[in-house]
Amino acid sequence: MDPKRWRLDGQLALVTGGSAGIGRAIARELLGFGANVLLAARDSAGLDTARAELLEDFPEREVECFAADVGDDEQRRELLDWVEDLGDGSLHILVNNAGTNTSKPTTDYGDEEWRQIFETNLFSAFELSRYLHPLLTRHAASSIVNVGSVSGLTHVRTGAPYGMSKAAMHQMTRNLAVEWAEDGVRVNAVAPWYIRTRRTSSKLANPDYLDDVLLRTPMGRVGEPEEVAAAVAFLCLPAAGYITGECIAVDGGFLRYGF
Repeated sequence: MDPKRWRLDGQLALVTGGSAGIGRAIARELLGFGANVLLAARDSAGLDTARAELLEDFPEREVECFAADVGDDEQRRELLDWVEDLGDGSLHILVNNAGTNTSKPTTDYGDEEWRQIFETNLFSAFELSRYLHPLLTRHAASSIVNVGSVSGLTHVRTGAPYGMSKAAMHQMTRNLAVEWAEDGVRVNAVAPWYIRTRRTSSKLANPDYLDDVLLRTPMGRVGEPEEVAAAVAFLCLPAAGYITGECIAVDGGFLRYGF
């Protein structure tokens, strides 16, 4: 077995929404496989904390941060300029993880409210993938991983705009995978179910709601950020070099539950 197939040494990865939760776990996983990591998020203080913690665990790696709201196109372009100005301006991995949601009945959304969900969840991933394509294609093999959701594959109680944005992200994954295969860029996605993060903590703190979640989850527990991160990292590894256009559910069997 060639151990290099299971390493990311010398590669540079950009993780959006990287200051906490799943994003920070993804950054940690990629660092563990040898990559250097760029983190982008709105919370500058959270980014500083994340960077300090990651460098404490991986002092031999490089971790850089940029505060930006990827739901705003001007700030997306500023992020692009920052990435281009770093080192040789190359990039091996892009993880589109940033996301947001406000859950309510469909008729209760204001126009700005539901449109912002699309800007952050979908348009940011589409635009950053397009903007960073020239950097990714400087290498023989690069990877994009989009963090979707089971709500893009079936109905869950997230509200329609969130599910719609994630369904579109999954389709974008398939389209870009086919279009960019000849460029050496693999494009895949993961679709988590309930994962224990700060954003889900309030809902999961409701015992009745948690019972409903667990009853629909064959494995009988909520997932952890590290379990999503492991799937993302695998899709970035050379060992996954013949996988593109796929969406891996990280859901404890939720999508396979029938009756």
